[in-house]
Amino acid sequence: MKFVKTDDLVPGMRLAKPIYNRNGVLLYDRNSALSAPGINSVKNFGLIGVYILEPAEPLPPMTREDLDFEQHQTIYMFQLRECLDLILKRKPLDPLPSLVEDILMHYGELDHRVNFNQNLRSSEDFMYKHAISTAILAAMLSNRLGFEREEQMALVTAALLYDIGYRYVPHTILEKGTDLEQGDKDLIQQSLEKGLNFLGTYQHDFDFFPQAYSLMATYIFSNNPQKAIKPDGHLALMFRLLKVADCFDQLTAMNLGHEPESEIMAMLHMKRNPKDYSIQIVNLLAECIHIVPQAANIDLSTGDKGIVLVENPKDYLHPVILRLSDNTIYDLSNPDDASRIQIRDIMKTMDNRIHIDEEALKHFVPDERLKALTQKFLEKLALSKKQA
Repeated sequence: MKFVKTDDLVPGMRLAKPIYNRNGVLLYDRNSALSAPGINSVKNFGLIGVYILEPAEPLPPMTREDLDFEQHQTIYMFQLRECLDLILKRKPLDPLPSLVEDILMHYGELDHRVNFNQNLRSSEDFMYKHAISTAILAAMLSNRLGFEREEQMALVTAALLYDIGYRYVPHTILEKGTDLEQGDKDLIQQSLEKGLNFLGTYQHDFDFFPQAYSLMATYIFSNNPQKAIKPDGHLALMFRLLKVADCFDQLTAMNLGHEPESEIMAMLHMKRNPKDYSIQIVNLLAECIHIVPQAANIDLSTGDKGIVLVENPKDYLHPVILRLSDNTIYDLSNPDDASRIQIRDIMKTMDNRIHIDEEALKHFVPDERLKALTQKFLEKLALSKKQA
C-alpha cells in the first residue's frame, strides 16, 4: 500500500480505501480501479491524495464496523464544515444538534472496543478531521464515565468547535506542523481566542451550549497564563477528558509533515505526564479502543517480532503472544514471562492501521498447551472483571 498524491494518480490504480460523498454514499469501493472520471472526482473532492494498492497486493481486511467508521468520518466532516461556515457568517447553528446527536448515537453508547482508524490530514482539512476524531473519542469516554446526555452534548460540542480559530491561522504557519517558533504559537493562540468570540453568540441557542462554551473557554485559555481559568467540579473532569482525547488524536494522526505515533507510544506519553493528563481517563481510553488487538504484529524487547494471540482487555501490554523467532508462546500477564519479554511497539501499515497478520495465523495451529493457556487466561480475566 502506498500514498499517491492526487496529481500523480493514473487510471487503473486500485483504491485501498473507499471514497464516500458528503452524504455517506459510496462512490468508489475498495479494490476498484480508478478511471479518468474517478480521478477528476478525487480532485473535485479536494482530496490531497489516496491510498493505492500495489499491483499484486491483496485487499487488507476491514470489518463492517471499520467501514462504517470511515463513512461516518466523511459525513461528519462535511456537516462540521457547514456548521463552521454558519458560525463565521453569524447565522443560526441549526445543523449542530443533529450532528452531535448522531455522534453520540454511534459512539456515545458503545459497550465494546472499536478500531480507532485514523485518516490522512493536510493543512487544509486537519482542523475538521481532528475535531471529528476528538469528538468521537470524547463521546466514548463520556459514556464510560456515565455522563448524562446533556453533559455528553456539551462535551462533544466543545470537541467539535473549540479549534474554529485555526481558520485564521496563515497556511505558512500550519504547514510547519510542530516546528513552531514562539511567534507562531502566539498567533495561533490569538486566533483560537478570536474563534471563541464567534462562539459566544450561541450561548443561549441550545440548553447544552453554555456548558460547552465554558469548557471551550477553559481549554483555550489554559494556554494563556494571563487568562487561564481554573475549572472545578464537573467542568474540571470534562476538561481533563478533552485533554486526553485531543492529545491522543494529535499524536496518532497522519499528517503529511511528520510520522504519527503508535497508539502504544501515545498512551505511554500521556502516562509519563500525569500532571497534564489524567491517568484514570487514559486507562479508560484503553477500554474504548483497541490498543494491542488480537492478530496484531508487534515489536518485542528482544529485538524480534511477535503476533498477539489473545488480546488482554484489562492490560493491553500483557496479552498472550507468539514470538516468531522461536515459535514460543508467552503469557505476558504472567510475571515470569513478562520479566523476560515485553512489547515495545506495534507495527502499522502505511495508512496507520494496526498490521493484522491474518495469513500467519492461518498457518498457526494451536496445540493443547495454547488451548489450555488461552482458557486459563480468559478465566482469569473473567474473574478479575467479576471482582471489579
